[in-house]
Amino acid sequence: MKNSILFITTMLLLLFGTYQLQAQNINAEMNNYLVLSKNIKQIKPILMTANALAKEDGKKYGAFYVIICGKTVTQINDNSDFNTLLEEAKAQNVKVFVCGISLSKFNITPETLPNTLEVIPNGILYGFQLTKRGFIALTI
Repeated sequence: MKNSILFITTMLLLLFGTYQLQAQNINAEMNNYLVLSKNIKQIKPILMTANALAKEDGKKYGAFYVIICGKTVTQINDNSDFNTLLEEAKAQNVKVFVCGISLSKFNITPETLPNTLEVIPNGILYGFQLTKRGFIALTI
């Protein structure tokens, strides 16, 4: 019974939660980046990469997004090292998202996450939408 309720809730979230979900329109003349990560230990190297690309691209540097998905979402709550990295990301204008499907799968409520994280209903869909809009994407 419990699994049925979880399954139905997840399906409703997917059906209605992604109905109006569209990646933001981003200036295609800029270099925009997306990293889909299944390991929060990679956030530090991702931020180092974002910093290097910002210097390299100069005025053509656009947006830099990170989507966290998979089992690694279980390592987010009460993780002071991760919170420090989120502050660094914010200072570098790197936007960090977390996948709602992953949160549902591992029974994590969005209210328990740091305020600087934005929950998106479907991280994979959002990644594809950003790629269609010209983001350079990498999955690690």
